[in-house]
Formats: sequence, C-alpha cells, structure tokens
Amino acid sequence: MRPSLFRFTAMLQLALVVFMSTGCSPTQPFYLNESPDLEYYLNSANRIDYPDVDTAEIAKHAPSAPPLTIYNHDYKFWDLTLEECTAIALQNTKIFTTTGGNAATRQNVASQIISAGTAQLSSIYDVAIQESTTQSVPITVDGAGNRTLPRGATTSNQVGGVEDALAEFDMQASSFFSLNTTDRPRNTGIANTVNPPISQATDVTQQLALSKRFATGGVATLRQQTIYSRNNVDVTGNFARSTPSDYTFLLEAQVQHPLMRNRGTMVNRIPVVLASLNTDIEIVDLEIQTRNLVRDVENAYWNLYVAYRAVSTAIVGRNTAQTTAYFAQKLKEGGTGTVQELAQARGQYYDFRRRLEASLGGSSIPGLAQQGVYELDRELRRLMGLEASDGRLIRPIDEPTVARVDFDFEQLRTSMLYLSPELRQTRFEIKQRELELISAKNQILPDINWSMTLRGVGVGDTLGPPGRRGIPAPAEGSSAMGEFTSGDWVEFATRMDILPNPNGSRRAMARIRSRRLQQRLAEEGLKEKERLLVSQMQDAIGRVYSHYQQTQTSASLWAEAEKEVTARLRQYEAGQSEINVVLQSQQRRADAEINYYRALAEYNRGLNEVDYLQGTSLVNNGITLAEGPWDDAAYWDALQRARERSAGWKLQYGVTRPGVVRQGPVASESSVPQIVGSGVSIDPETLNPVPLEAPQGNIETPSTALPLSEMGNSTREVFGDVPQLFDNTPENLDAAPGTLDTAPEIESAPQIERAPAAVEAIPSIAPSGSPANSPATRPGSLPPLENPDSAGLQIPDMRSGGRTIQSLGYEESVG
Repeated sequence: MRPSLFRFTAMLQLALVVFMSTGCSPTQPFYLNESPDLEYYLNSANRIDYPDVDTAEIAKHAPSAPPLTIYNHDYKFWDLTLEECTAIALQNTKIFTTTGGNAATRQNVASQIISAGTAQLSSIYDVAIQESTTQSVPITVDGAGNRTLPRGATTSNQVGGVEDALAEFDMQASSFFSLNTTDRPRNTGIANTVNPPISQATDVTQQLALSKRFATGGVATLRQQTIYSRNNVDVTGNFARSTPSDYTFLLEAQVQHPLMRNRGTMVNRIPVVLASLNTDIEIVDLEIQTRNLVRDVENAYWNLYVAYRAVSTAIVGRNTAQTTAYFAQKLKEGGTGTVQELAQARGQYYDFRRRLEASLGGSSIPGLAQQGVYELDRELRRLMGLEASDGRLIRPIDEPTVARVDFDFEQLRTSMLYLSPELRQTRFEIKQRELELISAKNQILPDINWSMTLRGVGVGDTLGPPGRRGIPAPAEGSSAMGEFTSGDWVEFATRMDILPNPNGSRRAMARIRSRRLQQRLAEEGLKEKERLLVSQMQDAIGRVYSHYQQTQTSASLWAEAEKEVTARLRQYEAGQSEINVVLQSQQRRADAEINYYRALAEYNRGLNEVDYLQGTSLVNNGITLAEGPWDDAAYWDALQRARERSAGWKLQYGVTRPGVVRQGPVASESSVPQIVGSGVSIDPETLNPVPLEAPQGNIETPSTALPLSEMGNSTREVFGDVPQLFDNTPENLDAAPGTLDTAPEIESAPQIERAPAAVEAIPSIAPSGSPANSPATRPGSLPPLENPDSAGLQIPDMRSGGRTIQSLGYEESVG
C-alpha cells in the first residue's frame, strides 16, 4: 500500500513541477520541415489567383481598329437608317445596355454594367431563369411515406417557377429497409419460457410508398410493408410461439384531408398562380428593357445626326471666316483695313475651327459640344452591341420629320393607362397581394385533419408464394402472401387531428394585417403612378408643341440671319460696314442653323417620348416579343399533352379556383376604348377623336440643308481636307481661299454675291402620298395638312445661290 501511495505522490509532484515551469503562456508546436520565412503562406495562401474560365469568345468583341479621334480619320462612312440601327441592336442584345424605369436620360450605363454583378444585369435570360427557379425547401415525406402538407401563408417571394410550384402535386415515391438485432439479458426468472433471461431477436422491415398531394389539399398514399421477426422465445410450450419466425405483409391505402386550414383548390393553387404572376412580371420587365433600348437607340441616332449638322455648320462658319479674313488681309494691304480688323477676322476663323474640332471629337470645355461625332458614334455602337471601332463611321441617313402632329389627349391618356408596362406590372403585383391575403386568412382557421386507412394483412411462417393457402397462419409452412391474397384479413382505421391556433391568434392576425396593408400600398401606388404618368404625358405633349414652335422660329431666325450675312458682306466689301458687324452676323447665322437642327431633333425625340409613355413604342416600330425555340423533347411532350387533352372528357367539377387573374393578351391601341373592366376609367363620350384644324405654318426643310447621305462619301467631301484641318499656321489665313501659296490680287477675289434664287420661297410640304422626297410622318401621327393661306417659310439657299469657297481642300457654298 505504501509503495503505491509513494509512487502516486511522486508522479503528482513531477506533474506540478512541469506545469509550474511552463506557466500559462502558450507555446508553438515544432515541425521538422518548417520554413522559417513562411514561404508557403506568403507565396501560395496569400496570393491573388485568376479564374480558370474559357475566354476565347471575348476576342471577337475586341476592337479591330484604333479609336476615331481628331488625329485619326481613317474610316469609311456607314450609312444606316434608324430601322437598321434598331434591328441590329435587338439582334445583338444579350445583356441590355440600358436601365429600367422611364427616366428621360440615362447616364453612365456602361459604368453601371461593368461594376454590377451578373445577377443584377437585365438580360434576355431573365424570364427563363425565373421560370426555372426552385424553392430551397424540398418536397418531404414522413416516416410512413405520406407527403407532408405545407404550413404557413405563401408569398410571391417564397415560390419558384411554375414548374417548381406544380411539382408540389407530383407523386413522390419513398422506401426504406431496416435491420435491427437484439442480444441482451433480461430481468426474468430462469424457468420463464415466454420471457427468457437472454433476449435474442432479429427484426427486418421493408417499406415502399407512393404518395400524391391533390389540389383540394388532401394526400393519398399507397403503402406496402414487409415485416420479418425472429426471436428465441420457446416454441414448445403451451404459451409459446408456434414458429421461431414469422412474416407480415401489409398493403395500405390511406387518405388524409384537411377540413378547415389548407382545404380547397383556392388556397392550394395560390403558389402556382403566384409563380405564374412572377413570370408575368418578369416578362413585363423584359418588355420595359426592350422598350428602353429602342428609345435609347433612337435618341442616340438623333444625337449623332445633330452632331453631323454641328460639324457642317462649323465648316460653313470656318470657310466664311477664312474668306472674311482674306478680304481683311487685302484691305489692309490696300490701306483701307486695319490690323485690328484682320486679327478679329482671324480670331473668328479660329473660333469656328475650335467648334469644328469639338464637334468631331467632343470637349469638356463649357460652350463647346460635349460629345462629338466620334464619341456619339461609339455610344450608338454600344447600344447596337457592336465593337467600338471597325474602320467605319455610322452616318444617319434618315431625316427627322418636320410634319406637325396633333394629339387627342383623352385618347392618349386612356391608351397609356392601359398599355403602360409599368402600370401593368403594378397590377400584377396587386393581384399577388390579393392572393397572399387569401392565403394569410386561411391560416387563422384551426388545423383539422381527417385520415382514413384501409389495410390488407397477411401473416405466415414464410413470405410466399401467394398460391400456398392450404396451411392457415401462423402454423408452420403458412404463407404471408397467401393469407393476404385470401382477403380474410382487412383492417380499417380513422383519425381526427385537431390543432387550433394559440390563444388570441396574434401571429395569424398580424399576418393578415400585414398582407392587407401591403395590398393597400400596392393599390395606392398604382393610383399615384397613374397620376404621375398622366403628368409626364402632359409634359411630353407640351414639349412636342414647344419644340415644334421652336423649330419654326429657328427656321425663320436662320433665314433672317442668312439675309443679314449677305447684306453685311456687301456693305463690308463696299467699305460701309465694320468687320466686327460682319463677324457677329456670321456667328449668329451659325448659331441659328445649329439651333434649328437641335430643335428639330428635340421635336422628333418628343414624338418618340409620347409613344414611349403611351406604351406603343414597340408596336409602332414593328417589334414583337417572342419566345425562342425549345428543345425537341419539349415539343414531343407538348404534343403528347395536347393529344391527352383532346382525348379526355371535360368535366365541370367546381374545383377550378382561384378565379380569373388575367384578361388574356394585351389589346391593341385601337381596341382599348372597347375594353370593359380593364381597370381604366373610360368615358365613352370623350373617346371620339376631336376634329383637328389645319396646322398653320408647317416646317419646310431648308434647301440649304442637304440630307447627310448627299453630302459625300469620303472624309474630304464631308469634313474637308482633314490632314490640313488642324494646321495652326497663321499664314494659311493670308492665302486666298483655295490656295496656300501666292495670294492673287484683290480684284481677282470672288465677288460676294447671292443669286436671286437664294431667297425664293420653298413650296409647302406635300401631304401624305406625295413623292418619296417628302418627309415621312411618324407611325400613328397625323399626315401634314396643306394650308392654302400659308405662303411657306422663306429659307435662303446657302449652296445653290451663294459663292463657292474652296478652303483647305473643301468646297463649300457660303452666303
């Protein structure tokens, strides 16, 4: 005893010494192959890796040519109509290079797409992704193979796609196989033959079940079980087992049905309807993105058109300023001019040249064009899904319409409130809130479930075969399958489960209140959207009329500026006017010309905005949304389903709830006034079109405004001699227009005269159906009406009647 105690005490003391010597400070483990500089951690675990993905397809999006700048004019013109630009954009679009909503302008869209995650981008795959979305909770069964019923109210964000929602009604198969052995002593007497002191048993259970949930809320289950049992209970006594083992074969048919909560087709089909409404909302969002892309393409098209006109205006101003500087130089050499006049003329030349440079390449300097032709070309290419540069410069060849359009506001308002995709999307959301409220109200009912089971039983010494019926169970040699097929052993069971809500039903009542408030919020949101959308439409119509009037006024201003420039040049040539007056008139003429084209482009953008807000942009552009091709197996399945439906009997059994949630396809604009129950307030007395008076003073396209397609096919013809365009040598201004060597005598300089035809009136625009050169009326707009009392605008001809200036290799007619 003592040696053992001594050894225990010694070991305890040794352990205390070791513990006290190490203290409480932590120690690092020791490794044989440890790297002292942590090479693996620094070089491997902490490095930035690159993902291993296939990037071969990205190469085709790389620019095949350097960007176009004011130092690079190596390109050919690519004449495109607005329809062609829109078609290319729709064909190439996979990710929408636009944003949602109906904002008038969209900025930094490219930056938003680059910095956003892939899931945040709008694409053509969104509808298919929504349709194939699945829930995170799988279909479950209990231990007996019964489908478990869902619990809780269903909301739209808790369901997946339609197929996933319909999967709740698919048949579910389940099975299991279990083996359990027993080998343990028991607290029994030795002489007890029924309960031996050592229990040894083997139990095997096999189950196969098929369970299906119905639209009415019930669950039907067909279940089969085979049970094998063997133990060491004595088989010789009067109270013992007949055989050491036995088989039990069961076949059950069970039906469970809710009597209050979750009962009926209304509440059980709500998840499917919510999933389909989610798909509808996604389709509307796809329509919104497509509509926004079409409008952005048209706006970019007209922006590029105005940029081309700004370049043309700057070229005219530059050439005119050079001519004025040439005469100022000759007058100075003749003794009648001053250095100040010559410097002022030179400054005017450089000012127009600065405008030309900004009109081509863009500028951030206030007062100059923010975006030039080259930048706007790249912006249009981004929307069209093209590479940034391919050696071609897009040139718009469609001319903006100058026809006046009048609107019936009541008809526009009615069509807009029905066709607007934003309002349609909100109405889908309201229908979802209504269904969610029904689901929430259902949860306040007590959960009462009734079940009924019909079971066929067979017990025997052996499992089968079923034809052995001569030996009754449970005698030795009896068959469980034979007893089952005899039909002598049938059991029946029924059960009623009652689970009411907790006292007060606080959670259920709060859920109902929340759903009712959300429905109210959606309804009020629809009213507010309708009110604001009507306000936006009024703003758009107001801008259309305003820009139309500004276009008329700008055209008149341009005509008067042409007259002033002609008269000022004659006075200056005769020595009756100062040069600064001439230069100011030339500046005003350039401003008037570009302001005319800006107003005209804004007028066309305003017409586009009216169609945009009305919801007819895609229809008027001939664009329809269609689903792409499916896999071949899908068409075979659809054909099989169609044959099944055509061969079946249609029964009206009253379980088609919930009721109508859609009214069918979206109606056309012309049929909107006849729609009843669309949710749009329609006054039939105000829908008839109001007779329109003949518009006064239709805008005439100035004869000086050649279409862009007729301005030449080369850089030299359109923009002048580009290589010398940026030659800042002041001596160039001293030469006569058209030469850079020796200046001719002043008497040989071209005389500044204008032909009488330069101020002739232009005939009025012919009505619809006139020759092809008349401006086209926008889809859905009214044709231009003739006004016999209008004499037409007096727009001077800057090219046909003016003198020709050959400046820097570019021939330009200038008044």
